[in-house]
Amino acid sequence: MRISILGLEDERFKRPLQLIANLFFEESQISCAKMEESEVQINFTLEVKENVSVSAKLQDKIGNVFKSNYQKEMVPFDSEKERFKQIKNAVAHVYLTVLQEWTGITQKWGILTGIRPTKLLHRKVQEGIPLALAHQQLKDDYLITDEKIELMQHIVERQLTAVPDLYSLQKEVSIYIGIPFCPTKCAYCTFPAYAINGRQGSVDSFLGGLHYEMRKIGEWLKEKGVRITTVYFGGGTPTSITAGEMDMLYEEMYTSFPDVKHIREITVEAGRPDTITPEKLDVLKKWNIDRISINPQSYTQETLKAIGRHHTVDETIDKYHLAREMGMNNINMDLIIGLPGEGIPEFAHSLAETEKLMPESLTVHTLSFKRASEMTKNKEKYKVAERDEVEKMMELAQEWTNEHGYVPYYLYRQKNILGNLENVGYAVPNQESIYNIMIMEEQQTIIGLGCGAASKFIEPDTGKITHFANPKDPKTYNDSFKAYTEDKIKILDELFSKKGSPA
Repeated sequence: MRISILGLEDERFKRPLQLIANLFFEESQISCAKMEESEVQINFTLEVKENVSVSAKLQDKIGNVFKSNYQKEMVPFDSEKERFKQIKNAVAHVYLTVLQEWTGITQKWGILTGIRPTKLLHRKVQEGIPLALAHQQLKDDYLITDEKIELMQHIVERQLTAVPDLYSLQKEVSIYIGIPFCPTKCAYCTFPAYAINGRQGSVDSFLGGLHYEMRKIGEWLKEKGVRITTVYFGGGTPTSITAGEMDMLYEEMYTSFPDVKHIREITVEAGRPDTITPEKLDVLKKWNIDRISINPQSYTQETLKAIGRHHTVDETIDKYHLAREMGMNNINMDLIIGLPGEGIPEFAHSLAETEKLMPESLTVHTLSFKRASEMTKNKEKYKVAERDEVEKMMELAQEWTNEHGYVPYYLYRQKNILGNLENVGYAVPNQESIYNIMIMEEQQTIIGLGCGAASKFIEPDTGKITHFANPKDPKTYNDSFKAYTEDKIKILDELFSKKGSPA
């Protein structure tokens, strides 16, 4: 789909308009000038004074015309970035409206293309805005539908029940520890994950660097009196390393980090069932870690083979029962909607198999075509369901979780996600992952350790976020982990020494 945009000279509009076009069309091209071969032309009129006023007129090749107007008072701003954001949202408002009318497709998330929509509602709650008014503002400003606003409300309520002090945890941090190895690389994956076979030298070097990071960050936390809320071992697949390596890693955590016994939650992703052994479960139990993920993704064997997961459906079920027998009492499982070759029957089968196990939490992902994944590079090889069927699968997940006593407690969205939907974490009440809440709502600093781990440093007073990422490949990480650790400590020193901050 080729779209000519006229009347908007500022190049900064191009990317947000492209992202919204991508919600409607699998392949779209935006030009801020007239294209002779375009299928549709949209003329904008924009005026910014005390109010921002925008009108849009869409005309297609056969002469159909759709119009939209929008006006909103400009809120006081402290920077050009904040000013432009208000103008951009107003332009997006009329742009989305005419595209919805032209295509007949309603975008339930409105103009939102970001990852964390629930942050908008949290902000309004923190500002003391009455809920009815907050909901109306979300509807008016962003064109979010009632259905999605209701979902946001359920999630915000559940988060504040699970973490009553969510808005006052800036004095603490959470820790993410990235282990960049997996048995094999999945076709949809873009995480820093490397097939572990034949890489023992890289593993040894990487773990040496990781232990160093843990010691140095632990020293800083103890010195400053900063507590840890949660620790999350992700990756990759953290259970790809040996039981002995896991044992030494958790011993390092207990030795280096402050007051580990009072950390609210420690999670280890054991997502690939083919990495789970009795010896590794013994190690988890030894260090009082009982929240793990065992991720089937699908209970259809042909699907697992197609996406590069080399475990069997039976292995997933067997390892789940083994984990239960060995004392794991908070297990998460992941399912993915829209995997290649799967429709409603296959997804219904996955839910039926989940019912036999009843994990404490179930995260339902919607397939996203991530730019660097094998699946995106070879789309013709991986045929996926159409938008309507994907939406019906999501509805099926909502109905199933509701019927079985699960409640939604976090969500996030991704670009190029099928059906412009979302990923939703459901849990039995009081079994929610606190780390998932912390990473999504960005209420505190999260320190990333290990290969590919991203840190988010959040200023307590302003909420300003500074991103810092460790290298994604083991060799670069091994060559530079000391420098990266020093850089993180410098940021932490500055952040926690500011007036009104934790230290």
